[in-house]
Order: sequence, then structure tokens, then C-alpha cells
Amino acid sequence: MVRKKLLLAEDDELLASLLNFRLNKGGYEVIHSSNGKQVKEFLGQTMPDIIVSDIMMPYFSGIELIGYVRNELKSAVPIIIISSAGNEENVLNAFELGANDFISKPVSPSELLVRVARELNKN
Repeated sequence: MVRKKLLLAEDDELLASLLNFRLNKGGYEVIHSSNGKQVKEFLGQTMPDIIVSDIMMPYFSGIELIGYVRNELKSAVPIIIISSAGNEENVLNAFELGANDFISKPVSPSELLVRVARELNKN
């Protein structure tokens, strides 16, 4: 079975470690980036099957990431945004730019796994 490649953009190392562990156990190949600069470099080389990104990251926010993927890279790769800043403006902005889903922190790793599978099954 070919493992789907998931880009996890999260600057909170503890949360990233927890999500990475759970997603790996769920059958995904996880590439973790802790800041937007790393994300951009990775996306310049290869496109994952799905992106899970925090909204607030150093150098390049999750909102900027959505715009970059949709407008510059012209990619329809599914993007799930996770954020503790789950106010209505952030949520609407993320969806307007092309996010596929939005999860407020604290994130349940099991819920994230279900949402990732759901997005990948749509494609």
C-alpha cells in the first residue's frame, strides 16, 4: 500500500510531535515543517497529497500558505487549517482563499485523522 504524503506545518513542537505520531500510525507519510519558510521550500520541490497547517506560523502564515498554493502554485491539493485563533474572520478568510477544512485547537488527533481521510477520499 502506498502511503499518502501529508505536509504538517505546525510551529508548536509538542503538538506537531503528537499529530505526527498519530498520523504516522494512521498510515500517512508525514513531512513536518515548523515555519512557513520551510513549507515554501518543500512545496517548491514536491506537492504532498494533503496539507495540514497552523494559521499562525513564523515567516509565512497559514493564510498566506493557502493563497500561495491556490494562486501561485495553481494546486487544488486539500488544505486543512488548524488554529487556536478560530474567530469567525480567520475561518471565513481561510475558506475564501480556498481552505478545504478548519479545525479549532485543541486538536483531537483522532478527529484530524478522520478529516484528513475524508478530504483525501473526495479526490
